[in-house]
Amino acid sequence: MQNGFFKNIEKKTGVNMNDIFELANSLQNANFKDEKTVRNVIRKVSQIANKPVSREMENKLVESIVKDGKKIDFNTISNMINKK
Repeated sequence: MQNGFFKNIEKKTGVNMNDIFELANSLQNANFKDEKTVRNVIRKVSQIANKPVSREMENKLVESIVKDGKKIDFNTISNMINKK
């Protein structure tokens, strides 16, 4: 039943659920005070969402997350990317 549910989401969004689960697992123990880690997460979300992120936007996201201590999850980054 769950497998069919995820397949439907993949069809509608074009996003591979395995990629989402991998990303979610990597976020659990990530150090979001580390700029390199945050940049890698932003790039991965951008790739999964098929939304290119300019260097300027990436810098703004990194600053917001690392310096401002903003909590991060897939939705946070996705929402920030979609606001550009």
